[in-house]
Amino acid sequence: MGDPSVRDEWDRRYTERDQLWSGRPNGALVAKVDGMPPGRVLDVGCGEGADAVWLARGGWDVTALEVSGVALDRAAGHAREAGVEVRWVHAGLAEAALPPGSFDLVSAQYPALPRTPDGAAERALLAAVAPGGVLLLVHHAGVEDQPVDTGGFDPADYVWPSMVAARLDDDWQVEVDEQRPRVVPEGGGGAHHTEDVVLRARRLR
Repeated sequence: MGDPSVRDEWDRRYTERDQLWSGRPNGALVAKVDGMPPGRVLDVGCGEGADAVWLARGGWDVTALEVSGVALDRAAGHAREAGVEVRWVHAGLAEAALPPGSFDLVSAQYPALPRTPDGAAERALLAAVAPGGVLLLVHHAGVEDQPVDTGGFDPADYVWPSMVAARLDDDWQVEVDEQRPRVVPEGGGGAHHTEDVVLRARRLR
């Protein structure tokens, strides 16, 4: 289930509000997955389940990973209301021990992945993608280079797309690596961010 302190922190954040996010799928996911044939997808840091439900409605076989049990309970409720099936995993990415090469799409939309000396989260992201599959990693532009804020948030504690891109070798083809205007759903957190960094890479073998 991951680091208890991380789990407790995210449970606290979700408990403080009845709804933390907008309830709508992330715009970059919708734009970059459009036209892909449905297959097996891993939704990393699924939150309250908007992306997972949208993917399931589109015919994807969805596994959704989240460290907060509070968020997972909400996500499961949204899936039931939508009448879709989702496989929920209560764990951090590095601790989930997912079968390697299992997913045609690994989607990580603004994930809070802890940075470790051994690059555990980066390696887990890449390992989960099946040959021929796609990794789609989206994050807020500019945050990586910001100083520690007054709330104690330190970008150096987290994994950013540039760190994942640096690990891509000849087994991967980068299809998109860009900064682009963010499509911001109405309501929910993070609305003050206006630019995204989008990394889409295909595993060749």
